Amino acid sequence: MAGKQETGVGKKVVVIGGGVAGSLAAKSLQFVSNLTLIDPKEYFEIPWANLRAMVEPSFAKRSVIHHKDYLTNGDIITSKAINVKENEVMTADGRSIAYDYLVIASGHKDQFPESRTERLKQYQSENEKIKSSQSILIVGGGPTGVELAGEIVVDFPEKKVTLVHNGSRLLEVLGPKAANKTLDWLTSKKVEVKFNQKVNLSNISQGSKGYTTSAGETIEADSHFLCIGKPLASEWLKETVLRDSLDEFGRLTVDANLRIKGYKNIFAIGDITDLKEMKQGYLAQKHSAVVAKNIKILMSGENEDKMSTYEPASKAIAIVSLGRCNAVAEFPILTLSGFIPGLIKSRDLFVGKTRKLMGLD
Repeated sequence: MAGKQETGVGKKVVVIGGGVAGSLAAKSLQFVSNLTLIDPKEYFEIPWANLRAMVEPSFAKRSVIHHKDYLTNGDIITSKAINVKENEVMTADGRSIAYDYLVIASGHKDQFPESRTERLKQYQSENEKIKSSQSILIVGGGPTGVELAGEIVVDFPEKKVTLVHNGSRLLEVLGPKAANKTLDWLTSKKVEVKFNQKVNLSNISQGSKGYTTSAGETIEADSHFLCIGKPLASEWLKETVLRDSLDEFGRLTVDANLRIKGYKNIFAIGDITDLKEMKQGYLAQKHSAVVAKNIKILMSGENEDKMSTYEPASKAIAIVSLGRCNAVAEFPILTLSGFIPGLIKSRDLFVGKTRKLMGLD
């Protein structure tokens, strides 16, 4: 590839997964190695912007980005990785890609369309679903469910929104102060919140508007959105050389350099790691920076003692948007809600900042 710097000329780096962590790692390594990104999608998506795109589909035009727009000096394989061997990766479309260094950033299991065009159409469809519904049920009271409720009630205040959560409070990944402030805001917007209940969606018939909860309540809604946690995309690794590197939860065990334990040239970053910290986008960005630096050091032949280490965030900063102008923010010593934390995140949901990080305007 023309334009390569001298650091890792001829060294083959393969990145599996085109989410936050994988895309940034690939971008950082593209000019110093023979870089290949393997991802089932042709695009990178800014995940913390996707709920805004459901109420404003045009927002997705800047948050759903072709891999080729930021990866100008690497190969992109739009397929799933199905096997990892000692020095090669096999893909679902029958390819075998050799590597000197491998980065696994496969994240969570999602069912997104392959093409950017189809993803944008999906947002348009979800927007039409919201617009055509007078009453909406949201299942799940974590950050995704809360943020979706906030987006809907701010943009469509005439909609009746009910949120059902199988827990005693909202935002269980955060502290009780953040949960209480969020509940106060939602109820002020007339969102009905039901705790300690599940909704069985498996037997909902087409066109049905009645949803029964585990407490025997019936909720009338024109449509619903499921906002619960997704499994890790690691099941396929159980049949690879890395099978013994998975913990009981399907996460890859990594050392302080973010290398998979037992391997000198295979790294893992993002949500698939066993790091004891909240799974957040800005932390995944830090993972990618550490791994990119460490691979550059290894490729240049420098002493491994110079490699960067990663210290898991014991107390992370978390900001949950509440519509376009408000948010709840949890800092190590302070929890805030309202317009001030909203200024930090809610206006453009860090889309401009993330695009700049990817080298885009």
